[in-house]
Amino acid sequence: MTTSAAATPEFCAGIQHFGVAWEDFSKHAKSAVIKQGASAISDPGAPDAVYQTLLMADALRYLTLQTCGSKGSGHPGGFASSAEAYASLVMLGHTNIVTEVGHHAPGFYSAMFLDTSLEEMGIRTVTDLMARFREKHGLLGHLSGAIPGLLAPAGPLGQGQHFAMAGAMLHPGKLFPVTIGDGGMGEPYVLNSMMHFNTAYPKVTNFLPTLIWNGYSQEHHSMVSRFTNEEMIAYWKGHGFKEVVLVNAKDFDDTNQTSEYADSSYFSHKQRLAFAAAVLAGMDRAAKSALGGTLTAFIIKQMKGAGVHTVGAKSHNLYPADSLDKPHMIEGLQRRALNPDAWAIVRENFVRAGGGPAARTAVTEHVLDLAPLGKMPLHDFARDEKPVPATAMGALVAYVGTKDKRFVVTNADGNEASAMKNINDALKIRHPTVDPLYNQEPEGQVYEPLNEDACAGLTAALSLFGSRSVWLSYESFAINGWPIVQTVAQAMAELRRKTPSVVTMFTAGALEQGRNGWTHQRPEIENYFAAQMRNGNTYPLFPCDANAIQVAYDYATNSFNKCMVIIASKSPLPVYMSIDEARHAIEAGAATIYESKTGGKTVVFAVTGDMVFLPVFEAKDKLEAAGYRVRIVAIVNPRRLYRPTDIAWDTVSEPDNSFMDDAHFDALFDGDVLLAVSGGPSAVLEPVLLRTRATRRDTFAWKRGETTASPGEIMAFNGLTGDAMASRAKVLAD
Repeated sequence: MTTSAAATPEFCAGIQHFGVAWEDFSKHAKSAVIKQGASAISDPGAPDAVYQTLLMADALRYLTLQTCGSKGSGHPGGFASSAEAYASLVMLGHTNIVTEVGHHAPGFYSAMFLDTSLEEMGIRTVTDLMARFREKHGLLGHLSGAIPGLLAPAGPLGQGQHFAMAGAMLHPGKLFPVTIGDGGMGEPYVLNSMMHFNTAYPKVTNFLPTLIWNGYSQEHHSMVSRFTNEEMIAYWKGHGFKEVVLVNAKDFDDTNQTSEYADSSYFSHKQRLAFAAAVLAGMDRAAKSALGGTLTAFIIKQMKGAGVHTVGAKSHNLYPADSLDKPHMIEGLQRRALNPDAWAIVRENFVRAGGGPAARTAVTEHVLDLAPLGKMPLHDFARDEKPVPATAMGALVAYVGTKDKRFVVTNADGNEASAMKNINDALKIRHPTVDPLYNQEPEGQVYEPLNEDACAGLTAALSLFGSRSVWLSYESFAINGWPIVQTVAQAMAELRRKTPSVVTMFTAGALEQGRNGWTHQRPEIENYFAAQMRNGNTYPLFPCDANAIQVAYDYATNSFNKCMVIIASKSPLPVYMSIDEARHAIEAGAATIYESKTGGKTVVFAVTGDMVFLPVFEAKDKLEAAGYRVRIVAIVNPRRLYRPTDIAWDTVSEPDNSFMDDAHFDALFDGDVLLAVSGGPSAVLEPVLLRTRATRRDTFAWKRGETTASPGEIMAFNGLTGDAMASRAKVLAD
């Protein structure tokens, strides 16, 4: 149906299909049900509220489908089955909504368009919305927290609940719904992480997981599609949820649909309203329960793709053949088409909901105040001492926690096992059982759920939402939680506000874990960190001793919008730098920690790590005895050693363009022979190998794990011995 331009709101420019007014439109949609000055509907049971909630749901469906169809790309089906739930949350004024499902992106973008948040990006009309969808500097295919009004990224499944829990911790009294797809329930730890969190933080219940139970995942039936309603409720209650509100579209079906998962868009108008009323009432009950101190979940059960071009897994993704000129797309849009006055009503409700557009009211649109830390109490260890790097950092972590009561430390394998018991002594493990022997207290600041995903997720989410935190882990287990840190690091690179960096520290590296064998010897993750350096805001840090690790933690904690990864040992090790020398090294990227006073040809060791310096110094002794001059350079912050053109530094928030210039680089690394040495893999040495002028060079790095009785034996297994290094240097030099 066509309509006159004069009767059409300006933002509707680009809408290809308008419909006729629904039955009783003049009765229930005379004016927006969220009144001027209000942030939510006053009565969820009012017929006008139900009617306009359904209008909003169909507006979201329409925009989602047309936006995806404009590119023959994107994912309309999953969000379509959530539309009544999303609309209910908005109408109830709960607009701090996150999602676990990146594939719901076009629906979330449609919501941000309707509440005018996207106008901050210059997206004012539906034409603009389509033009910018899935384009550079536009609306990327999966959610980004950089989009005005959106709280957090969503790409890999199994992550969204962490953002909701972090928001709930930091903002008591506000509801943080998180939509979760049943196709993603098999991803790691979705319900498990919420169960852990509730055990540790039983009073923080103001997050609301909202399951979109539509029977399908991306390309097939979901693995929970055969659950009965009772089994699904029991599944959630088995994970600690005391209140589970389930609304099943099938209960309102008057069209004899055969599937257990009904498409409500085919119901009669009366039954569509009845279903919307049930969702609105159920969501209101669930929200009040969650805000009232009860761990609560809401479940909407409805066919995937309800109300768009097709249903089931076939509705998940559009392909080039699904363009806006195809009959099945036209038919889908026409079924959801609204009249211009309906679009105006939907826009008005959206703009008022939650107190205004999400781009102004979402909690992540504002910088969270941070407790002042003052000057970190760094202890300057003397060169004749052998302190434990991990313990030295632990003292500073404890200090930060005493200054910042919101600060959270996460560790799955135990701080005590990482020589960081001083953290537990000061901050206490958060546990409902009080036990002084184990430093357990209900209000502790150390979160130990024995689950790396849960640790990484809460740490990264708190940082993204504006608070300080640190994730401590064994390097070998970090990979289990790293994907969400990578996700958040990328999100921080895009943010329009300052937020504390994600800070992590990985102990018990491969060289310390001989007796445990190869299960605890997985330093290959350092290659992952090395690759991320080129992103522009990721910094793997390799403090060489207990002084350098203190400086590294100070540096990381006082940085913003970055990902800081500290890698160090939990064994007593020599001190090579003073605190002041370490500060210079962290800022410059590297520093000389030893140089021969005399000798012939120069052998330069460029080293990342701490324990691996032991065989390096053994090699030094052998080379000096043979008449060579030796320089040992500790690479503490390899990101600073790249060339500016190697790094996307100018594309990120809080950009850092400090890179070592050629003169200083050459002064450190020029020699007759360069041996680049790492206790882990070699990728972190790339900036040195790229820039060095030494034509005679080689690398010594990790190869693979084995069970051994000592660090020396595992280093020997990997060729990291003083003899091997000295012999190779001689061959290259001669």
